[in-house]
Amino acid sequence: MSLAVTLSRAQEGVAAPQVMVEVHLSGGLPGTHIVGLPEAAVREARDRVRVAIQNAAFEYPNRKVTVNLAPAELPKDGGRFDLAIALGILAAGGQVPREKLDECEFLGELALSGDLRGVSGVLPALLRARARGRRVVVPRANAAEAALVPEADVLVADTLADVCGWLRDARELALPGPADDGQAIDPGVSDLVDVRGQLQARRALEIAAAGGHHLLLIGPPGTGKTMLAERLPGILPPLGESEALETCAVLSVAGQRVDPARWRQRPFRAPHHTASAVALVGGGSHPRPGEISLAHNGVLFLDELPEFTRHVLEVLREPLESGQILVSRAARQSTFPAQFQLVAAMNPCPCGYAGDARERCRCTPDQIQRYRGRISGPLLDRIDLCVEVPRVPLAELGAPRSVYDEDSATVRARVVQARERALARAGRPNAEINTRELERDCALGAAERRWFEASLERLGLSARAYHRVLRVARSIADLDGGSALLDRSHLAEALQYRRF
Repeated sequence: MSLAVTLSRAQEGVAAPQVMVEVHLSGGLPGTHIVGLPEAAVREARDRVRVAIQNAAFEYPNRKVTVNLAPAELPKDGGRFDLAIALGILAAGGQVPREKLDECEFLGELALSGDLRGVSGVLPALLRARARGRRVVVPRANAAEAALVPEADVLVADTLADVCGWLRDARELALPGPADDGQAIDPGVSDLVDVRGQLQARRALEIAAAGGHHLLLIGPPGTGKTMLAERLPGILPPLGESEALETCAVLSVAGQRVDPARWRQRPFRAPHHTASAVALVGGGSHPRPGEISLAHNGVLFLDELPEFTRHVLEVLREPLESGQILVSRAARQSTFPAQFQLVAAMNPCPCGYAGDARERCRCTPDQIQRYRGRISGPLLDRIDLCVEVPRVPLAELGAPRSVYDEDSATVRARVVQARERALARAGRPNAEINTRELERDCALGAAERRWFEASLERLGLSARAYHRVLRVARSIADLDGGSALLDRSHLAEALQYRRF
């Protein structure tokens, strides 16, 4: 029989749809034809595969070779189908047996020598194959990534000849090896104990970590805004296995290296203010994840917030609410996760010294208004906590550390307890609970409700702000022991963070 079928997987966002590689050998003029909506890199596979088969000491069929990549309406790109195409051609010609082909999926790009090269997007493919109960053969370059998926049936190969020998039961393929626990400390991450003073900012950082809230830091240059933001990942609860795999899957799709030693650490992304909207949300002719998706389950830090263009900032509004981003192009749509925690920093005015007692501000009221007006009201409304970061006196910088200069481990212990209370109550962080859960979990006494509604009226806050203040108050109560009822102190502290 001159027809053979092998299995592989395409890359479409963080999904990995299955692709059937059907190979047929027939009479006619010798040549190779690839159909099924292949992109340029896939069409070029016919030359890579032919030379690789010959250099692996096999015979390339001197017949008409038709390769169909099904489903036909799914665009296919990259060299990830090379191994499946080569094995399909060899199986159709009777050079390798077909018994193992039905139960396996194959990923890998072929070098002309027959060696296997690594491909991007292996992790999502392994997760889908594990759900289907199939074995996957991947290049050795992807072995460390494959080891992260527990209970996945994965084999690692170096060359096309190795895979063919395994199909013939002439040799065994290696396993990817044990995975690291992923808890190694990143040497570039510093501790919260390095921050001197800034008690209010430290408190806001702890509340943001406990509830998953977005945070805006405002202060003159050199007061520690960036230092505070960089230490937020160190006090966040550790990633669970499913969260870590989801985060690593985004990195894999983006073609970035997954560090096996630190794969459970929360990501921290800090794009420059010259970044475009596409760089932030993702896109391209073949959609790739942007910075907000690379920060999934972690922190997205935007320093010098007003220096980002208005258009770039406005694209954040929908993902901040929905937790995902849909990238639409003429030929395809791709959905990427974007459940990130936004931390932004800005100066109070263009010169940076408005309200600073030690430096004279040179900006006019109109200049200050235009500077702050670069950030729209709807975007600010989605930021739960806004805190001032004033200049720290030099005497305090050189003084012995006080009991308030806590390290990240101490703060993280409180954050983990507060987050566990929220998860036990609603199954998600406080920043993500919906309106119905808010009514259930943020109960107010009659006196507290009257005081709270009067305060909202005086401040002129929106309905969205009303719900966000309640969520922040719920996080403060969880840090305070998890009382069922919110008291006035919880509400008052939450309200003071809406002062922009």
